[in-house]
Amino acid sequence: MVDKYDLRRFDTQKEDAIDSEVLEAIPFDYPDSATEVVYETAEFTSVCPWTGLPDFAHLVIRYLPERRLVELKSLKYYITSFRNVGILQEHAVNRILQDLVHLLSPHSMVVEAHFRERGGLKTTAVARYERDKRP
Repeated sequence: MVDKYDLRRFDTQKEDAIDSEVLEAIPFDYPDSATEVVYETAEFTSVCPWTGLPDFAHLVIRYLPERRLVELKSLKYYITSFRNVGILQEHAVNRILQDLVHLLSPHSMVVEAHFRERGGLKTTAVARYERDKRP
């Protein structure tokens, strides 16, 4: 029996299409305030690197800033750059965490994505960073 889906794939982009260069930081004037910043979107999308089928997630970024905040327009463009990128769900949250920690140097940050069910499985992936607990 021939698998009619074997050669059917949607075009996907490689991870180098993720536009981390668009990210901008702005000053945070209250570094000792223990302010928690939370950004959420229900519109995060990427694609399965093997099938090219879309993955949809509710994305939550939570952090304790030190001296910098992420500028929101730049964050929106950055998140949108994942749209056609073939990336595993677990890798997506780690890539976002890595890029934002590099930009902001926060005290701590958590990136979590609640991916919609696909193939009978719902995935939640959580990546964490705490400055004081890392070498």
